Amino acid sequence: MEHVITRDLYDAVLLDLDGVITDTASMHAACWKEMFDEYLKKRATERGEDFRPFDPATDYRLYVDGKPRFDGVRDFLASRGIALPEGSPDDPPDAETVGGLGNRKNELVNKIIEREGVEPYEGTVRLVHQLRDSGFKLGVVTSSQNCSAVLKAAKLEDCFDMLVDGNVARAEHLAGKPAPDTFLTAARLLGVEPARTVVIEDAISGVQAGSRGHFGLVIGVARGGNAKELERAGARLVTNDLGELVETPSSHAAS
Repeated sequence: MEHVITRDLYDAVLLDLDGVITDTASMHAACWKEMFDEYLKKRATERGEDFRPFDPATDYRLYVDGKPRFDGVRDFLASRGIALPEGSPDDPPDAETVGGLGNRKNELVNKIIEREGVEPYEGTVRLVHQLRDSGFKLGVVTSSQNCSAVLKAAKLEDCFDMLVDGNVARAEHLAGKPAPDTFLTAARLLGVEPARTVVIEDAISGVQAGSRGHFGLVIGVARGGNAKELERAGARLVTNDLGELVETPSSHAAS
């Protein structure tokens, strides 16, 4: 699978954060579950209804993964036929609003990052260093508002030329994934054409965004055995780990 990201075809590579660079997707799924289950249990008790918990595999993948935080809240609740007041992005974590639930989840994430730190994927780290050495421009495109803290915790803050994260998207009123806006903004900031840029994503919504933005190559990372779903969403290439794309000295000599 080597020799797919080459300088004759591409000038830049844009990577998602959670699940691509750092092993934080499972942490996010667990935090979403804790927050939603607490809310759903309280709601079921108040209404005398059955409690149906948040599924950290299916519900996370279909409604939350890769999306801006408040879109994830809204989309999951809609899948259960629940509509809450929007509130505001600055709502306190105990508010029963879209903003409040989103901020409650974010509070849980920040506590785990502070307590346990962040581990990057070793294969991704090797690929990032190889891409930098080969002269590619590199950017991170994520809906996370914790991007800088996560990269710093993973000791990767100096590896990327720019970040388009949830804070940038909010400040510039960019539509979140699966819309291509954040990726297109990153390409513009790097001064590269989308057709000569690679997008690497592990989320269905992120792969859809790269595909809709007509990027030169969209690579899906199937951490959860969801290769077929990523292909259907628009990934032209799917890998289980980005270490598979790292050129070894022997393969490089043979090329």
